[in-house]
Amino acid sequence: MKLVLGSASPRRLDLLATIGIVPDAVRPADIDETPRPRELPRPYCARMAAEKAAAVQAAGDEIVLCADTTVALGRRILGKPESAAEAAKFLTDMAGRRHTVITAVAVKRGAQVWERVVETAVKMKRLSDDELNSYLASGEWQGKAGGYGIQGRAGAFIPWIQGSFSAVVGLPLAETATLLNAAGYQA
Repeated sequence: MKLVLGSASPRRLDLLATIGIVPDAVRPADIDETPRPRELPRPYCARMAAEKAAAVQAAGDEIVLCADTTVALGRRILGKPESAAEAAKFLTDMAGRRHTVITAVAVKRGAQVWERVVETAVKMKRLSDDELNSYLASGEWQGKAGGYGIQGRAGAFIPWIQGSFSAVVGLPLAETATLLNAAGYQA
């Protein structure tokens, strides 16, 4: 069986490589990622992963792996900020508080789909104006749910997590390996 990664995320490619998996192809799914009115973070994230898996075309000998990572502050979904101002708002809202990073994984083989949702509790420290402005100036917030990447400079803002570090980066490795195995993929 061949593996297709339905994601343009370089972080997901890097994470897969750490467990010895190199996809045979990369075909990012192109879907509308707009949350529905009053949609809660966990169901939203699970829906995104499933819709991505459904959108990726695959041959009979291909297994498709898709994922979605969402940051939730209570019932609020903090997606990928569209501007530095929005990133600043997200980071300021999370500073000094706990939030949840939700990563949903969907693995598709033919008509069958295996899914898993992983939630990780994350605490962000209070940020000084200098820390916030320096981080925003780095541009690292771009393209990242909640406006930060724990694997980069923002790792210095995170004194505590409970759960899967790799899920916060974008792909829970233990759960992903289990789903791929269930679908018949051998690395």
